[in-house]
Amino acid sequence: MDTTEAGFCIYAVIVTFDPNIKTLTKCLAKLEPQVRKVLIVDNCSRNLEQIHTAAAGRRHIEIISLQRNAGLGRAHNVGITHAQEGGATHVLLMDHDSIPNERMVSELTAVLEELSADNKPVAAVGARYLGAYAGNESFFVQFGWLKFRRVFCSGQEKRYVRADFLISSGTLIPLAVIQQIGAMDEQLFIDHIDTDWFLRANREGFPSYGACDAFMEHGLGDQTYRVWLGRWHYLPKHKPFRYYYIFRNSILLYKKPYAPAKWMINDIVRLLFILVFYSVVSESRWELMRNVVRGVRDGIRGVTGGKVTPVRTSC
Repeated sequence: MDTTEAGFCIYAVIVTFDPNIKTLTKCLAKLEPQVRKVLIVDNCSRNLEQIHTAAAGRRHIEIISLQRNAGLGRAHNVGITHAQEGGATHVLLMDHDSIPNERMVSELTAVLEELSADNKPVAAVGARYLGAYAGNESFFVQFGWLKFRRVFCSGQEKRYVRADFLISSGTLIPLAVIQQIGAMDEQLFIDHIDTDWFLRANREGFPSYGACDAFMEHGLGDQTYRVWLGRWHYLPKHKPFRYYYIFRNSILLYKKPYAPAKWMINDIVRLLFILVFYSVVSESRWELMRNVVRGVRDGIRGVTGGKVTPVRTSC
């Protein structure tokens, strides 16, 4: 895809940390033809040599190896800076376990063009993801009164829906907007980095949108629980250490002047649900609870950065 002719020079930024090489290889095969360049920013992976092998023979892929795991925000910022220096107009953020379909990028750019033609300010447009279960239709999120409101593309006449924030993977962002909103918050390390950026963008008058016809394969968490609570719910399960960052960074964001009360209420309800549900179903419930308690404590104290596994001080 010649994105420059279409008015877009898109660099994709994939952050890797001990990726599944088979999945990464599929991602690169699908993604490289759709963008001008793919930047792999590696956060001190143990299988870095295999990452190089997966990228070998592909002309439009560059690997940037960080000397320590400095977190997702830092890796995103490194990739964004390289994209800016390379002359990119837009950056596409991707996880190493996300596999775009053949038209994902063209659908994202089509939505951006349509919004631009309507003179609408845009922070970013994001893709829909296909979950592990049939019938698990992905949705975009808006703030409700007590909990996050799910917005589905089904039945929508437009090619896009309004979203209050997006997951970072599959998100196309104009670099001009990043220059105005600012870089990703590296102090959060992992979790809520995307939330923080979109809250800042909303404050500056830049809303985000979900592109209904842009798809990718993507799993939230290491495993998905399928449970019946009045309807089928598909709930991601993470490694216990992640709940430290989920709870800590939520509390850190509550202190920010751009965090609206509506989002905070929605997020508190979400955290309470996580606490109750996973303390019952998780086989690692005590480790999970220890991480939650530590995360809440450090959030109140204002502790930032990478404090628990999988931080590596050097490669």
